[in-house]
Amino acid sequence: MKKITTIINTAKETILTESNAIANLAKLIDVSFEEAVKFIFNSNGRVIVTGIGKSANIATKIVATFNSTGTPAIFMHAADAIHGDLGNVQKDDVVICISKSGNTPEIKVLVPLIKNYGNKIVAITGNIDSYLGEHADFTLNAYVEKEACPNNLAPTTSTTAQLVIGDALAVCLLDLRGFTSKDFAKYHPGGALGKRLYLRVADLVENNQVPKVNETDSIAQVIVEISEKRLGVTAVMKNNKLSGIITDGDIRRMLTKTTEISQFKARDIMGKSPKTITEDAMAIDALNTMENNSITQMLVVDHENNYMGVVHLHDLIKEGIF
Repeated sequence: MKKITTIINTAKETILTESNAIANLAKLIDVSFEEAVKFIFNSNGRVIVTGIGKSANIATKIVATFNSTGTPAIFMHAADAIHGDLGNVQKDDVVICISKSGNTPEIKVLVPLIKNYGNKIVAITGNIDSYLGEHADFTLNAYVEKEACPNNLAPTTSTTAQLVIGDALAVCLLDLRGFTSKDFAKYHPGGALGKRLYLRVADLVENNQVPKVNETDSIAQVIVEISEKRLGVTAVMKNNKLSGIITDGDIRRMLTKTTEISQFKARDIMGKSPKTITEDAMAIDALNTMENNSITQMLVVDHENNYMGVVHLHDLIKEGIF
């Protein structure tokens, strides 16, 4: 078994080899890349992404990125394409072919068939002088000097380069479309990511009780209200308007100084400048405010500063936003 230091060094060498190759890709971006992006953007069809072997695996991820950022795309395996799946390619579709060598048998068979259909081909290849590189309408250079594999055989650096070129295409198209966080939320309604983009404070507050006491209420009444509503906090009201806040921490701090609670009213221990958030604010904004102020709950108000309830850190955790 190899020593731990050798394993660590190998890991570092792998990462540095790939990162250097990725950095070099920026030097290879040319007018062909710009023309490819513009053509895809202006096309009326979808993007068909194809490849063989490990390049096919990269193609599936690029398709996922395209679809999630507003560019309709489907995956077509190059081997399956020449055995019946070529029917996936419609009149106005743009085909992206991914191949390190650009000379695999499947690609050599597939490219002429696609061109006979009249579809444009965008090549992502590590060899721009290859069959694919020379016959594509747009050739994107994904050249890498060597694989991270010590034998320079296993697709490692080359597939990373292909993935990065795909990401660059997707981001450029996203930028041209003016794709916003609202658009992103539309395509990602589920999971923590979607909730960060569309879940609002009002969606959380509606399920919580609304703890509140008056300024003149006794500490005993405050303790009962906090305990019954189970949010660790209560709003303090004066003439039906928000006046302050009392947390269970405020109660504990008071009890470390005196147990004679009968002489105190809610107004005597309340915080007079509570952190509030409007009910139509994004839930992620509530989380950021809590983190920045080291608090676990906030009072929720409407735009006229009317008290509406409490949003608790536990609400955010339960929704998977934290």
